[in-house]
Amino acid sequence: MTRFLPLLTLALASTASAQEVTRDIPYVEKGHERQVLDVYRPKDGKTLPVVFWIHGGGWQAGDKKEVQLKPQAFTDKGFVFVAPNYRLLPGVEMGDIIRDVAKALKWTHAHAAEYGGDPTRVFVMGHSAGAQLAALICTDDRHLKAEGLGFDFIKGCVPVDGDTYDVPAIIATAEARWAAHGLPKAKFGHREKFGNDPARHKDFSAVTHVAKGKGIPPFLLLHVAEHPDVSAQAVRLAAALKEAGVPVTVHAGRDTTHGRINADLGKPDDPGTKAVFDFLDKAVKK
Repeated sequence: MTRFLPLLTLALASTASAQEVTRDIPYVEKGHERQVLDVYRPKDGKTLPVVFWIHGGGWQAGDKKEVQLKPQAFTDKGFVFVAPNYRLLPGVEMGDIIRDVAKALKWTHAHAAEYGGDPTRVFVMGHSAGAQLAALICTDDRHLKAEGLGFDFIKGCVPVDGDTYDVPAIIATAEARWAAHGLPKAKFGHREKFGNDPARHKDFSAVTHVAKGKGIPPFLLLHVAEHPDVSAQAVRLAAALKEAGVPVTVHAGRDTTHGRINADLGKPDDPGTKAVFDFLDKAVKK
């Protein structure tokens, strides 16, 4: 059995516009079987802006194929859509996951033009664990610098319903809740996932790295309005970005859930989808 699935290009036809997808492209030479990505593109498109979507799953599950309506919705709007996989906990450490995302983003910048994309106009997005990774990669420039890149080609960041932009805060919140209600601690909660070291918890938090003059791209933060943890984390990150002079918009999704706010992205009547495309429309024109 080969290490990678064969490269496969498919033409998808529906009532929507024609779309092509190339699957399982390695972004690391002779790398792990999860160090691959999929590229969706409108047929015959050229120099199109690119959406780089990071899946969720608690850093220990999830797959690039779990993108629901998003590829068709974005390609219909004239975007190339890139969906990477990355290695997972507990097989690797959190730092390895972040480095995988940075390497996949480097591949996207280097090869976007081959798939009709514009390497100078990339938007980084992600849901749940992917939201933490998106926010961190767009605020802590060390990861891109290690790949020979800066923030200049990233035109916007859209984290969706993340609860770990401030890792120490979510750990303190969860552990206070367990103590107050006499509940057992999680065996593999945020404390363990992020390394069980307060210094590492802080270092893996996007809020730690927000600062003026770094070229951090504009942010759109989507979150479930009725959930206290993701709401607090969105407000926390938004406040840090505003203080640093980074443009930021917060969209609180009403009557939705952690799963639905992700699955509904791409539906024409979805408020979160409208917020995303309004954000992209303004950013693309700049």
